[in-house]
Amino acid sequence: MSYVQANLMPNEQVIATGQVHWWVYVPGALLTIVGLLTIASITYGWLLLVGGLVLLLKAWVHAFSTELAITNKRVIAKFGFIRRSTVELLHKNVESFHVEQGIIGRILNFGTVVINGTGGVRTPIPGIAAPLEFRRQALSIIEGDQS
Repeated sequence: MSYVQANLMPNEQVIATGQVHWWVYVPGALLTIVGLLTIASITYGWLLLVGGLVLLLKAWVHAFSTELAITNKRVIAKFGFIRRSTVELLHKNVESFHVEQGIIGRILNFGTVVINGTGGVRTPIPGIAAPLEFRRQALSIIEGDQS
């Protein structure tokens, strides 16, 4: 059971979720390919291969352990596998959503969603797919809740 599902309050329902973009796997995949191509020709080919596999594993753990959800009552963000970090803000405590995207992020539609809450709480969540759509959904749900 996911963290979000396990921590829902009574009468709370998940309305929208955010996903980690596939781009997080690219550095590990590229290093793994380079390692495979050079394993027979250079001394450090095995090292490149192992490094690439470690990066792929790290990306998988990041994607697997990151949850981002908007319910009818709160915004919930959880990241981390062994060392967990969570943010749960009631709709009335969310001040704004900010999206940061670089050039590749704009082209491939991923970026960092930053949730700003009352009291100076600032939570960046990197590598989220379709961050502008997630922000639009979140703001429409929150605005509908407060009207």
